[in-house]
Amino acid sequence: MELKPNIVYIFADQMRAQATGYAGDPNVQTPYLNKLSEESLNFSNAVSNCPICTPYRASLMSGQFPLTHGLFMNDLCLPDNGHSLGQELKAGGYNTAWIGKWHLDGHGRKSYIPPERRQGFDYWKVLECTHDYNDSRYYSGESEEPLTWEGYDVYSQTDDALNYINSRNGKPFALFLSFGTPHDPYDSAPEALKALYPAESLELRKNVAEHRRSQAREQLTGYYAHVTAIDSCVEKIDKKLKSLKIQDNTIFVFTSDHGDLLESHNLAVHPERGSRKQMPYDESVLVPFLLRYPAKYSSAGREITLPLCAPDIMPTLLSLAGIAVPGVVEGRNLTVLLDEAATDYLEDTVSQRDRLDADLKQGVLVANYHPFADWRTERGGKAYRGIRTRRYTYVRDLNGPWLLFDNRQDSFQLENLVNREAYKEIQEQLDGELNLLLSNQQDNFESPEELRKRWGYHVDDFEEIPYGD
Repeated sequence: MELKPNIVYIFADQMRAQATGYAGDPNVQTPYLNKLSEESLNFSNAVSNCPICTPYRASLMSGQFPLTHGLFMNDLCLPDNGHSLGQELKAGGYNTAWIGKWHLDGHGRKSYIPPERRQGFDYWKVLECTHDYNDSRYYSGESEEPLTWEGYDVYSQTDDALNYINSRNGKPFALFLSFGTPHDPYDSAPEALKALYPAESLELRKNVAEHRRSQAREQLTGYYAHVTAIDSCVEKIDKKLKSLKIQDNTIFVFTSDHGDLLESHNLAVHPERGSRKQMPYDESVLVPFLLRYPAKYSSAGREITLPLCAPDIMPTLLSLAGIAVPGVVEGRNLTVLLDEAATDYLEDTVSQRDRLDADLKQGVLVANYHPFADWRTERGGKAYRGIRTRRYTYVRDLNGPWLLFDNRQDSFQLENLVNREAYKEIQEQLDGELNLLLSNQQDNFESPEELRKRWGYHVDDFEEIPYGD
């Protein structure tokens, strides 16, 4: 009988794809992630479809899109349909563990989450949501008394993950380690790591407005420090797998739930304060996604430019684990495309026509169903639906075409090509591809108000779901 692979799934909160050395950031120190990228399948167009916390996590858990699972805003509760990622892994013979941030329960960010709402995860050291990284609470097992992570929670959560891995006794395990960082507050990062990034030395992206550059540098000092802390924790966990000689038979994933604009495109949002996420720009929607599985794929790093999105993760992981994908899943099982022969074809198509087709098709959805908080309507927030392909970003708001970027020619997305005569044919084809995506999801592009009414959701003055304590 073939031994099932272990799964170690590590994900950050609000870490944009651009914030690693291997992705070309000139400032950040991520030596271990750089090394990991050389051993992994690197999905360079991994997309957070609805770039906020709860919608991503619900899609990860269900393999469904937000208008199916219903969590298209933060602080809602994921229904139990009996086929979540954790439940399927548990039924398939896995020990299941979740450590860190959850943000899928919707009963208060500091509230105890009972076992029946844990979606199949047994080992449990979790809080719904906190960004107080140096005084961070959690619940363990079935105790309703909160505990406190020692010191900086990224480090203590990693230590707990190491202890969990060390205690395994042969049965395959699936460990999900969900950090709260590098999500703001940025200045809460370890002082020694912040010292690595003096603000005046940091090189900014070209799409940061001149009057926001000082603010951006101050934020990046802490942001990069959080990222470097995560890098060191990924190293510790991977070295533990190696020391136990289980690295080859472990599916090891590093990713994030969504990105962070960090002042990029500020003028396109609001002149006083821009949103950190929710928007369709690449700093918001693109996330790192490294997948290493030495027993099945070569240890030599390989870039995969085929766009991957959050609902694709569940069916792909289940398939790699030899578990049948439940019929309620909407995401794509990408395992058939991960061997070298398939990806060589996809990455190196033979004709110019094929290349154009690949650039225009095989795209994934980007959407904001209900803007809220610092990108609510009064701050310029707007509902949108769009498509992100290998090369292009095309987005419609409720009034029609809004954005079109050629990301190969304009990687900072500075020139909006929408409705340009020279791009008419490309825009029409992308519009058609977007219509197909929406049709497949039975998405009629309802307004936020219509969606709230249909789902029975109520919002506060910040146009968000009240989350209380």
